[in-house]
Amino acid sequence: MNDQVTVDPQTHLDRLQSQATRHETPCGTGRMVWHLWDKSGGAAPVVVLFHGGAGSWRHWVKTIPVLVDTYRVLVPDLPGLGESDFPPDGDDAFAIATIVADGIDAIIGKDTGYDVVGFSFGGTMASCVGALRGGQCRSVTIIGSSGVGSLGTAVKLEKVRHLEGQERWDTHRINLNRLMIADPAKIDDLSIAIQDWNTVRSRLKTPAISRSGAILTAIDQLKIPLNGMWGEYDAPANPKGPERVAALKERKPDADIRLIPKTGHWAAYETPEFVNPTLLEMLARTRP
Repeated sequence: MNDQVTVDPQTHLDRLQSQATRHETPCGTGRMVWHLWDKSGGAAPVVVLFHGGAGSWRHWVKTIPVLVDTYRVLVPDLPGLGESDFPPDGDDAFAIATIVADGIDAIIGKDTGYDVVGFSFGGTMASCVGALRGGQCRSVTIIGSSGVGSLGTAVKLEKVRHLEGQERWDTHRINLNRLMIADPAKIDDLSIAIQDWNTVRSRLKTPAISRSGAILTAIDQLKIPLNGMWGEYDAPANPKGPERVAALKERKPDADIRLIPKTGHWAAYETPEFVNPTLLEMLARTRP
Protein backbone atom coordinates (compact mmCIF):
# COMPACT_ATOMS: atom_id res chain seq x y z
CA MET A 1 0.00 0.00 0.00
CA ASN A 2 1.49 3.37 -1.00
CA ASP A 3 0.59 6.18 1.38
CA GLN A 4 3.13 8.67 0.08
CA VAL A 5 1.78 12.14 -0.63
CA THR A 6 2.16 13.33 -4.23
CA VAL A 7 1.13 16.98 -3.74
CA ASP A 8 3.47 19.64 -2.41
CA PRO A 9 4.13 18.84 1.29
CA GLN A 10 3.35 22.34 2.52
CA THR A 11 0.13 22.43 0.52
CA HIS A 12 -0.87 19.10 2.06
CA LEU A 13 -0.11 20.27 5.61
CA ASP A 14 -1.80 23.65 5.11
CA ARG A 15 -4.92 21.95 3.75
CA LEU A 16 -5.15 19.60 6.73
CA GLN A 17 -4.48 22.38 9.23
CA SER A 18 -7.13 24.60 7.61
CA GLN A 19 -9.75 21.97 8.45
CA ALA A 20 -9.07 22.39 12.19
CA THR A 21 -10.00 25.01 14.76
CA ARG A 22 -7.01 26.49 16.57
CA HIS A 23 -7.10 26.85 20.37
CA GLU A 24 -4.67 28.32 22.87
CA THR A 25 -4.46 27.47 26.58
CA PRO A 26 -2.06 28.63 29.32
CA CYS A 27 1.46 27.21 29.56
CA GLY A 28 2.98 29.00 32.53
CA THR A 29 3.06 32.64 31.46
CA GLY A 30 2.92 31.58 27.82
CA ARG A 31 0.56 29.58 25.64
CA MET A 32 -0.01 26.03 24.49
CA VAL A 33 -1.31 25.63 20.92
CA TRP A 34 -3.93 23.02 19.95
CA HIS A 35 -5.83 22.02 16.82
CA LEU A 36 -9.27 20.41 16.90
CA TRP A 37 -10.69 18.54 13.91
CA ASP A 38 -14.44 18.07 14.25
CA LYS A 39 -16.85 17.02 11.51
CA SER A 40 -19.62 16.24 14.00
CA GLY A 41 -20.38 19.68 15.37
CA GLY A 42 -19.40 18.57 18.86
CA ALA A 43 -21.37 15.32 18.87
CA ALA A 44 -18.60 12.74 18.37
CA PRO A 45 -16.42 11.39 21.20
CA VAL A 46 -13.00 12.96 21.70
CA VAL A 47 -9.58 11.40 21.14
CA VAL A 48 -6.45 13.37 22.01
CA LEU A 49 -3.23 12.61 20.12
CA PHE A 50 0.18 13.45 21.63
CA HIS A 51 3.14 13.66 19.24
CA GLY A 52 6.70 12.51 19.83
CA GLY A 53 9.82 14.33 20.99
CA ALA A 54 11.13 17.10 18.71
CA GLY A 55 7.66 16.92 17.15
CA SER A 56 4.33 18.67 16.63
CA TRP A 57 0.77 17.79 15.59
CA ARG A 58 2.29 16.96 12.20
CA HIS A 59 3.45 13.56 13.48
CA TRP A 60 -0.20 12.49 13.10
CA VAL A 61 -0.67 13.67 9.51
CA LYS A 62 -1.73 10.17 8.33
CA THR A 63 -3.90 9.40 11.36
CA ILE A 64 -6.01 12.54 11.74
CA PRO A 65 -7.88 12.14 8.40
CA VAL A 66 -8.90 8.60 9.39
CA LEU A 67 -9.98 9.28 12.97
CA VAL A 68 -11.91 12.44 12.13
CA ASP A 69 -14.65 10.44 10.41
CA THR A 70 -15.79 9.09 13.80
CA TYR A 71 -14.07 11.23 16.46
CA ARG A 72 -13.38 14.78 17.42
CA VAL A 73 -9.58 14.78 17.12
CA LEU A 74 -7.71 17.14 19.46
CA VAL A 75 -3.96 17.46 18.88
CA PRO A 76 -1.59 19.81 20.72
CA ASP A 77 1.90 20.97 20.13
CA LEU A 78 3.20 19.81 23.51
CA PRO A 79 4.90 22.41 25.78
CA GLY A 80 8.34 23.41 24.55
CA LEU A 81 7.70 21.92 21.11
CA GLY A 82 6.18 23.17 17.86
CA GLU A 83 4.31 26.44 18.40
CA SER A 84 3.83 25.96 22.16
CA ASP A 85 5.85 27.89 24.73
CA PHE A 86 8.29 26.31 27.16
CA PRO A 87 6.73 25.01 30.40
CA PRO A 88 7.70 26.39 33.82
CA ASP A 89 9.21 23.04 34.87
CA GLY A 90 10.69 21.44 31.79
CA ASP A 91 12.13 18.43 33.61
CA ASP A 92 9.00 17.14 35.34
CA ALA A 93 6.73 14.90 33.27
CA PHE A 94 3.76 15.16 35.63
CA ALA A 95 4.06 18.97 35.85
CA ILE A 96 3.98 19.18 32.05
CA ALA A 97 1.12 16.68 31.88
CA THR A 98 -0.88 18.82 34.33
CA ILE A 99 -0.59 21.77 31.92
CA VAL A 100 -1.73 19.47 29.13
CA ALA A 101 -4.66 18.00 31.10
CA ASP A 102 -5.79 21.48 32.15
CA GLY A 103 -5.69 22.49 28.48
CA ILE A 104 -7.94 19.61 27.49
CA ASP A 105 -10.40 20.60 30.22
CA ALA A 106 -10.42 24.19 28.98
CA ILE A 107 -11.19 23.19 25.39
CA ILE A 108 -13.75 20.38 25.74
CA GLY A 109 -14.95 20.85 29.33
CA LYS A 110 -14.30 18.95 32.53
CA ASP A 111 -17.37 16.77 32.08
CA THR A 112 -16.40 15.43 28.64
CA GLY A 113 -14.63 12.10 28.52
CA TYR A 114 -11.80 11.36 26.11
CA ASP A 115 -9.19 8.78 25.08
CA VAL A 116 -5.49 9.65 24.83
CA VAL A 117 -2.95 8.29 22.36
CA GLY A 118 0.76 9.07 22.57
CA PHE A 119 3.65 8.45 20.18
CA SER A 120 7.16 8.09 21.66
CA PHE A 121 7.56 10.96 24.19
CA GLY A 122 3.84 11.51 23.73
CA GLY A 123 3.31 8.10 25.35
CA THR A 124 4.76 9.50 28.57
CA MET A 125 2.37 12.45 28.33
CA ALA A 126 -0.59 10.18 27.55
CA SER A 127 0.18 7.88 30.48
CA CYS A 128 0.62 10.80 32.90
CA VAL A 129 -2.62 12.46 31.73
CA GLY A 130 -4.39 9.11 32.12
CA ALA A 131 -3.09 8.83 35.67
CA LEU A 132 -4.06 12.42 36.49
CA ARG A 133 -7.52 12.29 34.89
CA GLY A 134 -8.55 8.67 35.39
CA GLY A 135 -12.16 9.64 36.03
CA GLN A 136 -12.42 11.55 32.78
CA CYS A 137 -9.90 9.78 30.55
CA ARG A 138 -11.30 6.52 29.13
CA SER A 139 -8.15 4.78 27.88
CA VAL A 140 -4.43 5.25 27.20
CA THR A 141 -2.71 4.01 24.04
CA ILE A 142 1.06 4.32 23.64
CA ILE A 143 2.94 3.82 20.38
CA GLY A 144 6.71 3.37 20.24
CA SER A 145 7.24 4.84 23.70
CA SER A 146 10.61 4.83 25.42
CA GLY A 147 10.99 4.19 29.14
CA VAL A 148 9.39 0.74 28.87
CA GLY A 149 11.66 -2.30 29.01
CA SER A 150 15.42 -2.21 28.53
CA LEU A 151 17.09 0.91 27.18
CA GLY A 152 18.50 0.72 23.67
CA THR A 153 21.77 2.25 22.53
CA ALA A 154 21.44 5.92 21.57
CA VAL A 155 20.85 6.49 17.85
CA LYS A 156 23.56 8.67 16.28
CA LEU A 157 22.04 11.53 14.31
CA GLU A 158 23.74 13.98 11.96
CA LYS A 159 23.58 17.70 12.75
CA VAL A 160 21.33 19.64 10.38
CA ARG A 161 20.84 23.12 11.84
CA HIS A 162 23.84 24.58 9.98
CA LEU A 163 22.95 22.99 6.65
CA GLU A 164 20.92 24.45 3.79
CA GLY A 165 19.24 23.34 0.59
CA GLN A 166 19.66 19.82 -0.75
CA GLU A 167 22.38 18.95 1.77
CA ARG A 168 19.98 19.70 4.62
CA TRP A 169 17.22 17.67 2.92
CA ASP A 170 19.53 14.70 2.36
CA THR A 171 20.75 14.78 5.95
CA HIS A 172 17.18 14.75 7.25
CA ARG A 173 16.63 11.67 5.09
CA ILE A 174 19.60 9.95 6.73
CA ASN A 175 18.36 10.82 10.22
CA LEU A 176 14.81 9.72 9.49
CA ASN A 177 16.08 6.33 8.35
CA ARG A 178 18.29 5.93 11.42
CA LEU A 179 15.70 6.99 13.98
CA MET A 180 12.15 7.12 12.66
CA ILE A 181 11.39 5.07 9.53
CA ALA A 182 12.90 1.64 8.91
CA ASP A 183 12.01 1.37 5.22
CA PRO A 184 13.88 4.07 3.24
CA ALA A 185 11.25 3.83 0.50
CA LYS A 186 8.72 5.28 2.96
CA ILE A 187 10.80 8.45 3.49
CA ASP A 188 9.14 10.96 1.18
CA ASP A 189 9.19 14.74 0.83
CA LEU A 190 6.32 15.11 3.29
CA SER A 191 8.13 13.21 6.06
CA ILE A 192 11.27 15.29 5.49
CA ALA A 193 9.30 18.55 5.52
CA ILE A 194 7.67 17.55 8.81
CA GLN A 195 11.02 16.57 10.30
CA ASP A 196 12.58 19.88 9.28
CA TRP A 197 9.72 22.01 10.65
CA ASN A 198 9.65 20.06 13.91
CA THR A 199 13.37 20.01 14.68
CA VAL A 200 13.77 23.77 14.16
CA ARG A 201 11.16 24.36 16.88
CA SER A 202 12.26 21.71 19.37
CA ARG A 203 13.38 23.12 22.74
CA LEU A 204 12.25 20.58 25.35
CA LYS A 205 14.75 17.85 26.27
CA THR A 206 12.32 15.00 25.77
CA PRO A 207 14.73 12.00 25.84
CA ALA A 208 15.59 12.62 29.50
CA ILE A 209 11.90 12.87 30.43
CA SER A 210 11.12 9.69 28.49
CA ARG A 211 13.85 7.83 30.38
CA SER A 212 13.00 9.33 33.77
CA GLY A 213 10.69 6.50 34.84
CA ALA A 214 7.63 8.75 34.77
CA ILE A 215 5.87 6.58 32.19
CA LEU A 216 6.10 3.48 34.41
CA THR A 217 5.01 5.44 37.48
CA ALA A 218 1.98 6.64 35.53
CA ILE A 219 1.19 3.22 34.05
CA ASP A 220 1.26 1.68 37.52
CA GLN A 221 -1.32 4.27 38.62
CA LEU A 222 -3.70 3.69 35.70
CA LYS A 223 -7.18 2.42 36.54
CA ILE A 224 -8.32 2.52 32.91
CA PRO A 225 -7.55 0.32 29.87
CA LEU A 226 -4.02 0.46 28.46
CA ASN A 227 -3.12 -0.31 24.84
CA GLY A 228 0.21 -0.23 23.06
CA MET A 229 2.04 -0.73 19.78
CA TRP A 230 5.72 -0.98 18.89
CA GLY A 231 7.41 -1.37 15.54
CA GLU A 232 9.46 -4.53 15.21
CA TYR A 233 12.45 -2.42 14.10
CA ASP A 234 11.91 0.47 16.55
CA ALA A 235 15.31 2.20 16.47
CA PRO A 236 15.22 3.91 19.91
CA ALA A 237 14.79 0.40 21.33
CA ASN A 238 17.73 -0.51 19.04
CA PRO A 239 15.73 -2.46 17.85
CA LYS A 240 14.00 -4.12 20.77
CA GLY A 241 10.36 -3.61 19.92
CA PRO A 242 9.54 -7.22 20.80
CA GLU A 243 11.26 -6.82 24.17
CA ARG A 244 9.24 -3.72 24.98
CA VAL A 245 6.02 -5.48 24.03
CA ALA A 246 6.96 -8.36 26.33
CA ALA A 247 8.00 -6.04 29.18
CA LEU A 248 4.74 -4.13 29.14
CA LYS A 249 2.65 -7.30 28.86
CA GLU A 250 4.45 -8.62 31.93
CA ARG A 251 3.81 -5.41 33.84
CA LYS A 252 0.19 -5.05 32.67
CA PRO A 253 -1.13 -8.51 31.70
CA ASP A 254 -4.57 -7.13 30.80
CA ALA A 255 -3.17 -4.54 28.38
CA ASP A 256 -3.60 -4.97 24.63
CA ILE A 257 -0.06 -4.67 23.24
CA ARG A 258 0.74 -5.30 19.57
CA LEU A 259 3.97 -5.66 17.57
CA ILE A 260 3.94 -4.01 14.13
CA PRO A 261 5.94 -6.15 11.70
CA LYS A 262 8.82 -4.65 9.68
CA THR A 263 8.19 -1.16 11.01
CA GLY A 264 10.36 1.46 12.68
CA HIS A 265 9.71 4.10 15.32
CA TRP A 266 7.29 6.50 13.56
CA ALA A 267 4.83 3.70 12.92
CA ALA A 268 1.79 5.92 12.31
CA TYR A 269 3.59 7.39 9.30
CA GLU A 270 5.46 4.33 8.04
CA THR A 271 2.67 1.76 8.38
CA PRO A 272 -0.67 3.59 8.65
CA GLU A 273 -2.41 0.63 7.05
CA PHE A 274 -1.69 -1.28 10.30
CA VAL A 275 -1.72 1.50 12.91
CA ASN A 276 -4.96 3.26 11.93
CA PRO A 277 -7.33 0.25 11.91
CA THR A 278 -5.63 -1.19 14.99
CA LEU A 279 -6.02 2.10 16.82
CA LEU A 280 -9.70 2.33 15.84
CA GLU A 281 -10.20 -1.21 17.11
CA MET A 282 -8.55 -0.36 20.44
CA LEU A 283 -10.51 2.88 20.84
CA ALA A 284 -13.82 1.15 20.02
CA ARG A 285 -13.69 -0.75 23.30
CA THR A 286 -14.08 2.44 25.34
CA ARG A 287 -16.19 4.41 22.87
CA PRO A 288 -19.25 5.82 24.68
